[in-house]
Amino acid sequence: MKILMIGTTGAIGMKVREALLERHEVIAAGRSSRDVRVDITDEASIDQLYKTVGNIDAVVVTAGSSGMKSFQQLHAEDVMEAIHSKLMGQVNVVLKGQHYLNNNGSFTLTSGILADEAARDTVAGAIVSGAVNSFVMAAATELQRGIRINAVSPGLAEDSAGAIGHLFPGFNPVPMQRLVNAYLRSIEGLVTGQVLRVHE
Repeated sequence: MKILMIGTTGAIGMKVREALLERHEVIAAGRSSRDVRVDITDEASIDQLYKTVGNIDAVVVTAGSSGMKSFQQLHAEDVMEAIHSKLMGQVNVVLKGQHYLNNNGSFTLTSGILADEAARDTVAGAIVSGAVNSFVMAAATELQRGIRINAVSPGLAEDSAGAIGHLFPGFNPVPMQRLVNAYLRSIEGLVTGQVLRVHE
């Protein structure tokens, strides 16, 4: 398959890209990507991305940020920044990409455990992760030409635990291979409209 992967520099994105490269063509896209550059907060940038890469078989997104701030310090603009990046960035990748994806292609988005489990200073992340999950379930009912869509909801990734584990006390680090497998199931499998939760 010819796969467009947006976000390949993070802990999860790097591992997923490595696994996909074993048997697929992968085009890496991001703000500073070696293949194609894209800013998912900019609709024109997403349009240009698809025009550049042409028809593809799958799109995977592991990009998008939601920030961390205590509820007492949280402002509307903080929430809107998270919505603009992790939520609307991924939504627009699908809305625009549906016209470039080949028949029976797939979208795989990334939400997160915060949609289901509370952690300190993560209200904005909880909002957008829950919204990504809902978007996927609804979009799956209307996408045409056999196109599938799923979300992977990662827990605390094992490779990130050393850096941010202190922010998630009591959360079990998730082995990287389990996370990679969830993405592979979405990309190479048959499921659609699913939130593939890999939380421990």
